[in-house]
Amino acid sequence: MANPIRKLAGQTAIYGLPSIIGRLLNYLLVPLHTYYFAQTSDYGVISELYAWVAFLIVLLTFGMETAFFRFLQNEADKEKAYNTAFWSVVGVNVLFYAALLFFNNDIATALLFEGHNEYVVLLGTIVMIDAITALPLAKLRAEEKALRFAGIQMLSIGLNIGLNLIAMIFFFSADRPEEGILFILLANLVASLAKPLLLYDHIFKVAIVKDWALYKRMWIYAVPLVIAGFAGIINETFDRILLKHLLYDPSIPDSLTYAESQVGIYSACYKLAMLVTIILQAYRYAAEPFFFRQMQNQDRNTVYVKVMNLFVAMVCAVFLMVSLNIDIFKHFIQKEAYWEGLKVVPILLIANIFLGIYYNQSIWYKLSGKTQYGAYITIAGAILTIAINVYYIPKYQYMASAWATLIVYGFQMTLSYFLGQRHFPIPYNLKKFFLYLSLSLVIFFIGSNITFAKAIINHFFHNLLILGFVLFVFSMEKNNLKANSTH
Repeated sequence: MANPIRKLAGQTAIYGLPSIIGRLLNYLLVPLHTYYFAQTSDYGVISELYAWVAFLIVLLTFGMETAFFRFLQNEADKEKAYNTAFWSVVGVNVLFYAALLFFNNDIATALLFEGHNEYVVLLGTIVMIDAITALPLAKLRAEEKALRFAGIQMLSIGLNIGLNLIAMIFFFSADRPEEGILFILLANLVASLAKPLLLYDHIFKVAIVKDWALYKRMWIYAVPLVIAGFAGIINETFDRILLKHLLYDPSIPDSLTYAESQVGIYSACYKLAMLVTIILQAYRYAAEPFFFRQMQNQDRNTVYVKVMNLFVAMVCAVFLMVSLNIDIFKHFIQKEAYWEGLKVVPILLIANIFLGIYYNQSIWYKLSGKTQYGAYITIAGAILTIAINVYYIPKYQYMASAWATLIVYGFQMTLSYFLGQRHFPIPYNLKKFFLYLSLSLVIFFIGSNITFAKAIINHFFHNLLILGFVLFVFSMEKNNLKANSTH
């Protein structure tokens, strides 16, 4: 029969296409925004706003995507599982939006956006729409309608990018940067509104479910995932929020501008570490339903191990590609004022490798139904994230945030491995993990410390090292990619 790993790779490509292209196009928004916004602090405002988006989307989807995939395997009435998950998300979002409309001024003041409550309202509207459409998109993934999924996501992304370009090129004035921020949010709102229109058959035809026992079972399964997801977002994005609030001192003139500038520099350079995250997002769209479908496969552990091997090799290759070609990638950031933060990029790339491995391992508590362990791991990580950032940001600014990210993801990866081996053992090949990671680090240090007078020779040498790594990995993993398999 067809090799399931090849199928996963194909679905990752299709599901990930909009994510990859969207993130790559967002790469093009980095030079656009850093060019038109005269101050790094203005870019810092945008970065912080979108950090809050990450928090809210976890809260407002309420863990129902994963709950839907899990209950889809057990419920005789598949449509009922979807409808229950959908109405759960709608209920959470109605409560959220009512609170937002009543308290948006207070929220804006608390977030140091006083006088700009329109940022808060627009951002909340965008997140609400994205959260409600997450379930219909998950249904397309479950039904393996990858092309429709990709088409909808691509159209939304295209609208967002196109409207950003039009707004910034033709309507933006450097004298009124707050209008530019507003343009970016409005472009995102229009792009988000396209999704429910294209998913009308999965939204406007959803039947009301009155099976309260099913609601209860799905909520019990989902709540630990929400806690885990929320704590996870603290690890991923809270550093940008803490940077602003910890570096701001109202007694010091221009302190807020300095704090927002630090956020802007860190966030712009963080974008250069996003290639690992792009691949990770694409992979997760396909991997979660794929892993659940393997539950009945006698050789599922063999499949999981092979997938992990290939994943680690892939993200290590991306780490090398970006870190050894940083002199090229840095030009995506238009102003040299941001380049002082480039030193965080290799640190964040390694951190995201650890995060990807952790996501792969997290299948053990999702398959076993012990989702509370996901909450325990990420809560521990969140506490560690906050502690390191709060203690070290005042002294080391964004460098503290970068190292905190690496330490926390490494801690979560390690803790998840040992808990998984105890509760749902999967015999991962640790030798290959350490081989690929250590080899990529050795190659990085060789490439970083051997320099030539001519830049073109440097680039050739660095990419020759990367090619050597890729060829080595291929020689190690080629059997896992054969067209036919007994698994």
